[in-house]
Amino acid sequence: MLGLNGTYFQPDTLQLKNAWLALIFCILYLISIIGNLSILTLVVLESALHQPMYYFLSMLSLNDLGVSFSTLPTVLATFCFSYRHIDFNVCLVQMFFIHTFSFMESGILLAMSFDRFVAICDPLRYATVLTNSRILAMGLGILAKSFATLFPFPFLVKRLPFCKGNVLHHSYCLHPDLMKVACGDIHVNNIYGLFVVIFTYGIDSTFILLSYALILRAVLVIASQEQRLKALNTCMSHICAVLVFYVPIIAVSMIHRFWKSAPPVVHVMMSNVYLFVPPMLNPIIYSVKTKEIRRGIFKVFYKSQI
Repeated sequence: MLGLNGTYFQPDTLQLKNAWLALIFCILYLISIIGNLSILTLVVLESALHQPMYYFLSMLSLNDLGVSFSTLPTVLATFCFSYRHIDFNVCLVQMFFIHTFSFMESGILLAMSFDRFVAICDPLRYATVLTNSRILAMGLGILAKSFATLFPFPFLVKRLPFCKGNVLHHSYCLHPDLMKVACGDIHVNNIYGLFVVIFTYGIDSTFILLSYALILRAVLVIASQEQRLKALNTCMSHICAVLVFYVPIIAVSMIHRFWKSAPPVVHVMMSNVYLFVPPMLNPIIYSVKTKEIRRGIFKVFYKSQI
């Protein structure tokens, strides 16, 4: 933003756009929050779900709630109260939490792929490999990694002047969106952003693919076709969750790389899909594809009718 004396300075507030999308967001929030809270409640209450697979699912649901609540305040303020401004420092805090929870989701999906790898490739050692203490350590490790890699971002943005206006393209704050209105040398931000993406999404997705390559090799050795299908079926929920998370990320990257002339609404919609669809679909996927989750839901629903 250009000041009266011709100098650049950081804006006190930034303006948020696309209030028309907030009605859709509210529906997605409702489904996401109810679905993920239901998964967490089921895992806590049902002793049959006190297993490594469902502990990791609880982490995923808790993280999805974090993603939802990180964007909830500004989206509701934009739509319900027509308040389209956010304090600059609050925007930086929101940006940090949105990106942290997004990168944590990638790490949790990697941990879940390791769970499936051990369950299929080394089932006799499943309980001894994935103990409660190791699961807790993995969860804390994912949190520490995401926090440490994202911690510099607010400070890297804070040092920049802003001279290209103060209107963002979303109802929440994202690092790429802030870079579009920033001035000065943003090479450090872009290089570090690329490093973080490769260090998280790149490494995590590579190991997820490796896990499933090893799982597929182990499954093909099984003589019985019925047992092969049964083994693969235990992975279907996780495979769907991985696709729901990574496909929008790949699509956003491809659009930015090969379709730079795309209308702004395309970029906005893809970013919204990337943030809002996985938290909504993950509880649905696991409820539909996981027999134990369905059984727990029916059990709780049956008790509520008595």
